[in-house]
Amino acid sequence: MTRSLRLTLAVATAAVAALALSACSAGSSSADGTVTDGKLTIATGQPAYALWVEDDKPQSGKGFEAAVAYAVAKEMGYAKSDVVWKRSTFDSAIAPGPKDWDLNIQQFSIDVKRKKAVDMSTAYYTTTQAVVTTKSSKAADATTISALKQDAIGVAAGSTSIQSVKDVLGVTPQVFNSNDDAVLALESGQIDAIITDLPTAFYMASAQLDDGTVSAQFPADGSGDQFGFVLPKGSALTSKVDTALGKLEDDGTLERLQTKWLSSETGTPVLK
Repeated sequence: MTRSLRLTLAVATAAVAALALSACSAGSSSADGTVTDGKLTIATGQPAYALWVEDDKPQSGKGFEAAVAYAVAKEMGYAKSDVVWKRSTFDSAIAPGPKDWDLNIQQFSIDVKRKKAVDMSTAYYTTTQAVVTTKSSKAADATTISALKQDAIGVAAGSTSIQSVKDVLGVTPQVFNSNDDAVLALESGQIDAIITDLPTAFYMASAQLDDGTVSAQFPADGSGDQFGFVLPKGSALTSKVDTALGKLEDDGTLERLQTKWLSSETGTPVLK
């Protein structure tokens, strides 16, 4: 064997090794395309909140997103005992790069920009926007669009609520770094109300505010936030998740889970 041939083979071998390491780091090296053969690893936030996950225990299957995750897993052929839960931050989940989970579910709005870094499934839930305020705020009595647009409205940065406020109320809201900052502004009287998705509004009203209330919701027009699973970019499971969600939509499972776990939404009046 000539020196040049040995050098060529060495370079080729190194290239194959590098590709193998890359494939392993992407986390989809098992026979079924999962990070662990025979298991479906699903991530959610830390902590995970009701109404999405009850008592911060996704393994219980209680809460809307926990229940949806297990329903999807079942459609994909995984028993409940084959589902492994992990925790991740929201930002790390949608960042480019390898993942140590197969699916991630924590109210990810389906977004074209996000799809450049990760895969996203079809929607399992479409939400409306809601008004969360305090019972002592003047916004608590606003039942019409014309009345609410007179109040000082706050939203979280990066949320689709910003555009919804502009479209529905015709005003530009005050933008805060996070929902927590918006809550502080509401408590201090800097704003009269917060606009956010309906389930988050219920969480804010019950867990973050002493006298919180969800006073109204925006009219449903099908254009609200659509929530989907996040998967690693190029995942072999993306189409399987989409197929599972399609079946769950067609047989009414998703609607039944919404009724069971998000039923408190139905009593919220719609702005006129």
